[in-house]
Amino acid sequence: MDKKLLTIQDISCFGQCSLTVALPVISACGIETVILPSAVLSTHTAGFTGYTFRDLTGDMADIEKSWIANNLKFDAFYTGYVCESQIDPILHIMESCAADGALRIVDPVMADHGKMYPGFGDDFPKQMRRLCNGADYLLPNLTEAAFLLGEECRLEGYDRAYIEGLVERLHSTGAKNIVLTGVSYEPGLLGCAVSDGNKIEYDFNKRLTRSSHGTGDLFASVFAGALMRGKSGLESAAIAADAVCLAIEATPDEHWYGVCFEKIIPELTTLLK
Repeated sequence: MDKKLLTIQDISCFGQCSLTVALPVISACGIETVILPSAVLSTHTAGFTGYTFRDLTGDMADIEKSWIANNLKFDAFYTGYVCESQIDPILHIMESCAADGALRIVDPVMADHGKMYPGFGDDFPKQMRRLCNGADYLLPNLTEAAFLLGEECRLEGYDRAYIEGLVERLHSTGAKNIVLTGVSYEPGLLGCAVSDGNKIEYDFNKRLTRSSHGTGDLFASVFAGALMRGKSGLESAAIAADAVCLAIEATPDEHWYGVCFEKIIPELTTLLK
């Protein structure tokens, strides 16, 4: 039977992020993708003004009841941007709608570049830790990693010992495997550290000069799709990073609000072979 993945995150109607990335990308990986929107926004929150926001927490319990009544089970759960009020409902769904051996993939979307995203309070990382507990894979960037641990955020001037210590401490959240993104030891390289709790491995790509919105969502979505295709954590991270680099390179300079991931879907299917 084909595998089913449930992804829980927001719909930003415009902006090439969250569910508008996850649904097509994971589907392109050959995985049946089910969605549970956490919120609906007119645009994402980076660079746009006057965006609308509708919290969909109130719909989650009834959706769960419908799934239970229809005996729907999922082989994996992948969470992205969620609200504090949704941690308990999501944890409940992960229990009630899980197929045997279902994976939990948590992208703790809440911060970047040393700052929390708009709409999240200072105590949100503590709530996010509850979602991380029991996750099979946790995918934070450097800022999110530090905030999850209640530590000062270091985005530069660090060494291998700092990164590997950070990764080891992230296992204290209860996550089984860590994929820490945004790691760089050399000016021309950028990558991630992948830990299964026993060893830490790395994947690096050439650092691109352009910084684009939505690349974290694209990385996590490709990672989830590759993992469901049977790739290892390190293999999935490498495929995801390659896909992000291809998407950035395919995006014209004037396209500032996201990356044109649609253009690299053919390359993605090749990377997955």
